[in-house]
Amino acid sequence: MTSSEITRLLKQWGGGSQEALDQLIPLVHDELRAIASRHLAREWRPDRLQTTAVVNEAYLKLVDQREADWQNRGHFFAIASKLMRRILVDHARHELRSKRGAGAVHVALENAADLSADAPVDRVDMLMLDDALRRLETLDATQAKIVELRFFGGLTVEETAAALGSSAATVKREWAMAKSWLHRELTGGHTDRT
Repeated sequence: MTSSEITRLLKQWGGGSQEALDQLIPLVHDELRAIASRHLAREWRPDRLQTTAVVNEAYLKLVDQREADWQNRGHFFAIASKLMRRILVDHARHELRSKRGAGAVHVALENAADLSADAPVDRVDMLMLDDALRRLETLDATQAKIVELRFFGGLTVEETAAALGSSAATVKREWAMAKSWLHRELTGGHTDRT
């Protein structure tokens, strides 16, 4: 199904069509599952949180967004990205509370090796990433949104550009700057791993 057909179904669902929702569920379920699977494959312990659980929780939260004025497929997955971020961060917080601060959940930062040539960081703590994203949001809300869409939503540069109403070149530039800023925040400015 094309992006425009998904957008049409989203708008119909927003208008109250149960039939549109019934057609939409299998389409977005597969994409939500792929997004969740990518996140959980990044060193997340599968015995603690599974793809199905993340997708089901995201789905339940998305259904509550029924009244949203869905602009397009990208807008839908932007909201899904934000919800998945909250789910993963909430789960990490719960893990830390239950372990009394031990056993922090780690997630590999997407393409961490390409943060920059001199920045080979490959993992970040989910809570540290969330805190850093909150700080970035106060400095540059667009860059924070791009990180959320790309990292948590798994959107491509082009999909991110469409969701933000921006150009792919702008997204690439802002994404590079955001990754560099996050690297400095998450490593305390350290670039060598010795």
